[in-house]
Amino acid sequence: MSIQNDIRTSQNDLRTISTLLGDALSQFAKLFQNEVDLAKAEFGEKVQTVGVALSFVAGGAVLVIPTLVMALFALSAALIAAGWSQPIADLTSAIVAAVIAGVLFAIGIKRLNIRNLTPHETIRQLEKDKDTVKGIVR
Repeated sequence: MSIQNDIRTSQNDLRTISTLLGDALSQFAKLFQNEVDLAKAEFGEKVQTVGVALSFVAGGAVLVIPTLVMALFALSAALIAAGWSQPIADLTSAIVAAVIAGVLFAIGIKRLNIRNLTPHETIRQLEKDKDTVKGIVR
């Protein structure tokens, strides 16, 4: 009778271990799915950030041309009226245009910085999950 009791207890222990292992794997699968969902959401935000930054660059590139042409003509005319020679006035106007265009492009490129696009939250959460899974396995 003692041997049969030990066998039953061993079988129950094996079922308990297999149930715990199954539960742990199920929880890991849920955790992994949650991380995938988090990564998708964060990636979507980063794509939106890129889209907004590119729209600033495109908007700056499109709008700066007619605006600068008119402003450059006005600046050149004002410099000529002030007694400057036409080539010097035109060169000064071109330098002003280059500075404004450089500022617009710098703003757009800064918004495309790779550090701003890195999915920090997903990486942090994956590190935590890795540590959790290591703790479960031990």
